[in-house]
Amino acid sequence: MTRSHFDAEAIRADFPILQQEVNGHPLVYLDNAATTQKPEAVIEAISHYYRCDNANVHRGAHALSDRATVAFEQARERVAQFIGSPKASQLIWVRGTTEAINLVAQSWGRQQLKAGDRVLVSYLEHHSNIVPWQLVAAATGATVEPIPITVDGDIDLAAFDALLDERVKMVSVNHVSNALGTVNPVAEITRKAHAVGAKVMLDGAQATAHFPVDVVALDCDFYAFSGHKLFGPTGIGALWGRESLLEAMPPFLGGGEMIETVSFAGTTFNSLPFKFEAGTPNIAGAIGLAAAIDYLAGIDMNAAAEHELSLLEQSLELAKDVSGLRRIGNPAQSVGIFSFVLEGVHPSDLGMLLDQQGIAVRTGHHCTQPLMDYYQVPGTVRASYAMYNTAQDVERLFQGIHKAKRLFG
Repeated sequence: MTRSHFDAEAIRADFPILQQEVNGHPLVYLDNAATTQKPEAVIEAISHYYRCDNANVHRGAHALSDRATVAFEQARERVAQFIGSPKASQLIWVRGTTEAINLVAQSWGRQQLKAGDRVLVSYLEHHSNIVPWQLVAAATGATVEPIPITVDGDIDLAAFDALLDERVKMVSVNHVSNALGTVNPVAEITRKAHAVGAKVMLDGAQATAHFPVDVVALDCDFYAFSGHKLFGPTGIGALWGRESLLEAMPPFLGGGEMIETVSFAGTTFNSLPFKFEAGTPNIAGAIGLAAAIDYLAGIDMNAAAEHELSLLEQSLELAKDVSGLRRIGNPAQSVGIFSFVLEGVHPSDLGMLLDQQGIAVRTGHHCTQPLMDYYQVPGTVRASYAMYNTAQDVERLFQGIHKAKRLFG
């Protein structure tokens, strides 16, 4: 049952790790863009699988395997439903968004790209949405070209339009920037890309924890996300793909489960989704991810998103009283990510000082070095908010920032 109103403190109580102290202080966890914490319901679902149902899936001839297979495939159906997939078979289990993008780059890209073709990615991208395309471009003769952004950290749609022509075969962009929090207009980007015949890959790693995603409404060709950024376990994620494209793509990995028949004369491959799922899958991870989605179904996610944005607004207001603090980016639409630099204080030094006070933030380039180069900074301090963060957490963050100002002058 959905909670009638949003209560961050009540949600916080569902997460065991948030009840501890770190370095003698109550934990303030503001590194949610890197990984979110896990509610008791997820921990219990994983524990139950290992305590009661642990077995390999699909081919066992015993009760444990039957139960594990049912739970595993029910998890696929639940996750597919979560993103609006017409069929569960269009959802491929992967280790996370990084593996999903590599799968598309290697399987679709090596088959489809050739010399003279172009792949467009933006300056906002995580390295995992740049490097895989560079690897396949080097193998095929295609080129990878950046889509410019504005100084506020939004994709420059006019510049994007100027880049589009029939040589563009793939546009691969993130739904939400992990470094700035920018929410990109991906439906419009997809429409423009399709108009010139290009396919579209969306990196949804930072999106699914903040607002509903409907792959049919977005009309993208591929969508990827990670469980561990969605209050689920690490080592599990999903790639959704348009069925016709997945059917035409060759397998990414070879081994068990992905085959139909094997002989030394040749091999035939399994049907979707198993063609792309070689080897024993992360069964517990899939079950844990489904449990995370079930947990989120009991929360008013629109209210949670509003709450997270209120924490960002609080941060921006408190930042006005800190001389030398500069927010990096000011996107038109954002999730609750506050990325900044503090004059005279290296981001790593500030991160360590905050950690001593029990405040966990991320520092560095956030695997977005081209973006940091664009802003001419070595890195930033990033506070990324989730539904279990509170106004008190933001106050603690700024108490730590003011302490740094006093120490570093």
